[in-house]
Amino acid sequence: MRHKPIKKKLFVQNRQRLAELMAPKSLAVLNANDVLPTNADGSLPMQPNADLFYLSSIEQEESILLLFPDAADNKHREILFLRQPNQHMQIWEGYKHTKEDARKISGVKNIQWLSEFPLMFRSLMCEAESAYLNSNEYKRAKVEVETRDARFIRQCRKDFPLHTYRRLAPLLHQLRVVKTDLEIELLNEAIDITAKGFRRTLRFVKPGVTEYEVEAEWAREFIRRRGKFAYTPIVAAGKNNCVLHYLQNDQVCKKSQLLLMDVGASYANYNADMTRTIPVSGKFSRRQKQVYNAVLRVLRANGPTLSALPSPKSDRWLRAFAAPGRNWQSSSHAPRRSGVGGGGCTSPEG
Repeated sequence: MRHKPIKKKLFVQNRQRLAELMAPKSLAVLNANDVLPTNADGSLPMQPNADLFYLSSIEQEESILLLFPDAADNKHREILFLRQPNQHMQIWEGYKHTKEDARKISGVKNIQWLSEFPLMFRSLMCEAESAYLNSNEYKRAKVEVETRDARFIRQCRKDFPLHTYRRLAPLLHQLRVVKTDLEIELLNEAIDITAKGFRRTLRFVKPGVTEYEVEAEWAREFIRRRGKFAYTPIVAAGKNNCVLHYLQNDQVCKKSQLLLMDVGASYANYNADMTRTIPVSGKFSRRQKQVYNAVLRVLRANGPTLSALPSPKSDRWLRAFAAPGRNWQSSSHAPRRSGVGGGGCTSPEG
């Protein structure tokens, strides 16, 4: 992992909070995301499953977390299943978690190898009355590729047709929307990295540079600070900044144009989200300034929360939505594509 170690008490507490919401005699299973293929024998970088990470801090492929708060045997109330490391795997893929490493990272005491999952799962399903299974229930998600969770759900219904199945996603949404103090620290780190990237690009942008060169400045700042892009960056000059999801980032920034940058850093799977519009030449024209200030007035007039925001010139602007216990759905309406932009943050990615 690129980020610094996270205190395991965060994940211990998250599992406890979930257990309090689960029905009696029920278990829950969470799967890692698939490693997606590209061409030939290539693959895309592993994207950790946000729900699995939220409950375990595990970012390794093929991992499975099983929670059964009412299990008769205390050892079976939390079990983490991992790929078993071997010499061949280390040569080809590098380091994988040992059992001791996984205990230290996640706080889960019972760590087993993935090969032990089928027998253990069958045993615990015979004890359980219902099972919570996970899926991506984001309203705007367009799911065209069958996920590991979807395959697991299909197999469960085939192997255990008489069990009651429940949706895990609503419980996790309820929990993840409220951030703890530890999560706020991680979000603030993502915000700090984003702020430093923004100030770097302010010094770099001038007529004649390309959008992809600006993107490269962001990437350099993110990576050197243990972060990465939270989402595909939009760096749009001139008429390109009127395209809602412009991703080419291949045009030259010209004198008198505006440059819109919709960019955010991800740190430890916690994401910042920022949009800013700046003049390529370093100074707004009279008309550009009028539009900018008009948007700013609307922003500050939009209710007591937004009117209390600090000046956009301050780093505090980027933290304005970060507060322990805040319901993050309430900040999802912060403007992101206006001339001013909105400094928002999200849950673990996904």
